[in-house]
Order: sequence, then C-alpha cells, then structure tokens
Amino acid sequence: MVALKVSVQLEDFSAQEEEKCLLSDRRDIGALISFIGLCRDEEPPLSALELEHYPGMAEAEIAAVAKEASLRWPIFGATIIHRYGMIKPGAQIVLTLVAAAHREAAFASAQFIMDYLKTRAPFWKKRHFSDGTEGDWVAPKIEDDLALDRWLETKPPLP
Repeated sequence: MVALKVSVQLEDFSAQEEEKCLLSDRRDIGALISFIGLCRDEEPPLSALELEHYPGMAEAEIAAVAKEASLRWPIFGATIIHRYGMIKPGAQIVLTLVAAAHREAAFASAQFIMDYLKTRAPFWKKRHFSDGTEGDWVAPKIEDDLALDRWLETKPPLP
C-alpha cells in the first residue's frame, strides 16, 4: 500500500514533521527526496505572490498525479503540500516528499510531480510589488510545459 498525502492549505508547513510522518518506523525506505519550493523575489521587488486555487479540484488533481507517480515508479509514499494565499518572498510554497527503496524511483517521481504542479494543477499566481502595484496573473513558462511533455511522451497522458 502506497501512503499518499495531499494538502492544499493557507498555513505554513514543517518539512521535518512531514518527513517524520512519511518515514514513521519504516525500515525498507532507502531514499527520501525532499523538494521545497520558495517564493523568490524578483525585479521589481515583490511584497507578495498571491496564490489562488480551485478548492476541491486542486486536491483531486494533485492526488491523481500522486497516484499516477505511484503507478509509474515503485515508491512507498509521497506527501504533497501546496499553499495558497499571500506568500511573502522567502516563504515556503510547496513541499514534495517521495519515499522509495531506491533513489531513481524517488527522484523521478518527485520531478514528475513537480513538473505537473508547475503547469497543470489548478493554481493561479499574481505578483504584488513592493511599490503597491499589482502585476498580471503569471502564465506557465514554455520550459515548464516541455518538462512535463517528456513524461507524457513515455506513458499514457495524465488524467
């Protein structure tokens, strides 16, 4: 049985606590991949990045991609936490943890999940600048689409 945890939340998370939960008394895990995405500052300087999501659908879509990862690679578990709301530069946005017996499956699964989150998950980002102005909603980058495409070429399309 693969342990999959998905959360879309306003509050911050503790990667260390989530790692402890995923590893809890397991002796068969040989690799744990941890990815934390942070809100980075840019030019012009940001006061915050506003993240909106489609409640219910975001969780379902992330759960579906986590399930897809567990079908593609022999993993023991994954935890995906994505925040929404006003995120200040330097703050955590997303956590992806993947546990497996071997590093190849853990690394590939984590990359697959993150490539999906960057392009297809129902989240929208808007920049808020330090001078009080707002930017446009941020569009996915072509590089992110190409990163996801490599996974779609090798297996059936995502749900």
